[in-house]
Amino acid sequence: MAATTGDLEIQLGKGVRAHRLRQGLTQAELAERANVALGALKALEQGRNSTTATLVKVLRALGQTDWLSRLSPPAPTFSPLDLPKKRNNKAQNSRVRRSQKLST
Repeated sequence: MAATTGDLEIQLGKGVRAHRLRQGLTQAELAERANVALGALKALEQGRNSTTATLVKVLRALGQTDWLSRLSPPAPTFSPLDLPKKRNNKAQNSRVRRSQKLST
């Protein structure tokens, strides 16, 4: 059975709490370091309605921003702006082929 959103929020909060404790920080110390309200940090650790802004600030303060980079999509191997150019080239190439067939 798949985990609910609430279950995942609780799991995330436990992970944040574990990182905080490994670094020997109190909730008040981490909240101050992350520049978030103590209540916001407590809510995050308990998996209760936290914001992504709070999460990002806390992860930065814990030195865990590498976790965020794993969520980033891979860099595109092409530019979406090149798509119309490729389409135009295909259309021109197919026209050339058709005209060559007609002239032979």
